[in-house]
Amino acid sequence: MGRFDRDQDDKLVFETSKDVKPIASFEDLNLKEDLLRGIYAYNFERPSAIQQRAILPIIKGRDVIAQAQSGTGKTATLSISILQRIDVKTRETQALILSPTRELATQTQNVVLALGDYMNVQCHACIGGTSVGEDIKKLDYGQHIVSGTPGRVFDMIRRKNLRTRNIKMLILDEADQLLDMGFKEQIYDIYRHLPPATQVILLSATLPHDVLSLTSKFMTEPVRILVKRDELTLEGISQFFVAVEKEDWKFETLCDLYDSLTITQAVIFCNTRAKVDWLTNQMRESNFTVSSMHGEMTQKERDTVMNEFRQGTSRVLITTDIWARGIDVQQVSLVINYDLPTNRENYIHRIGRSGRFGRKGVAINFVTNDDLKTLHDIEQYYSTQIDEMPMNVTDLV
Repeated sequence: MGRFDRDQDDKLVFETSKDVKPIASFEDLNLKEDLLRGIYAYNFERPSAIQQRAILPIIKGRDVIAQAQSGTGKTATLSISILQRIDVKTRETQALILSPTRELATQTQNVVLALGDYMNVQCHACIGGTSVGEDIKKLDYGQHIVSGTPGRVFDMIRRKNLRTRNIKMLILDEADQLLDMGFKEQIYDIYRHLPPATQVILLSATLPHDVLSLTSKFMTEPVRILVKRDELTLEGISQFFVAVEKEDWKFETLCDLYDSLTITQAVIFCNTRAKVDWLTNQMRESNFTVSSMHGEMTQKERDTVMNEFRQGTSRVLITTDIWARGIDVQQVSLVINYDLPTNRENYIHRIGRSGRFGRKGVAINFVTNDDLKTLHDIEQYYSTQIDEMPMNVTDLV
């Protein structure tokens, strides 16, 4: 089993369980033929580091804590494992995936359906902001897998429309965020309704100590697949800062950068919903085309924005941290932190929107005089160096 220690400077040090031997190819997993077809049709050639280590123990039914940075294939790891373990002949819910945001829950559903394309699998996204009646109809029809947010999922369990007696897997995706967003009680409520032998899989890019202590409450001798925090900085992402003496100067700096943004697709992060709305209006008034998204928008508005951005009709997205976790848009290669994140662990999730699956990416941080300490904190925390932005940023993107 793995160990958790604290070294001198109080960073958590992680050690991967000794019984986790990486597999070299998807064939080595003895997967169902229809699932293997789906994996190759999805253009996966060989498993990523997390897939090499985590899929096998999950398929064997072990409880697993897997830590891997954004963009390494965590969603496919859990999707492949679930698809291997479920019995499609039984049209009852056998796996439940909980995510912190509706967008992530929907994206996970899409990956499950794509990889399970040849298996005739039923997977429903059970999320807030959508029709309760539609959820009830879908769940009554029978779903092998449910991917959802804790509030709506618990509501469906309470109403007895989501039947739990055949559930054998509970997956907590982005577990640190789930707990951070105050879902702890709902997760416990859901867990209490599941069969006693339910396998629990916990995935997260960061594992603060409180998450680890929680695992002891509902996991049995978990296999731990973990990496040291200083290995979490994302390779292939060039990180820069732009010194803007005061807040008022950020807007002008962003306008100067706009042409560089639209060569590719860019995500701009602000710390509050109000700032997202303000910046979006300012940009539009200055005749720049941007779209925006935050948690106060209706689900329909959020879906429209996501679709436009995925299809590339919109090239610049201004958003809050709701977008920082797990959302994969292939073309994003530039992230701008208009505001530095208040929670330094979110820094890695934000800049991980670019450079996914080893692609190159650029992150630019706007830094006022008041932000210098925060910037140094981030550099120290991730053992990384953030340089001043060169003039020719367009060459980098």
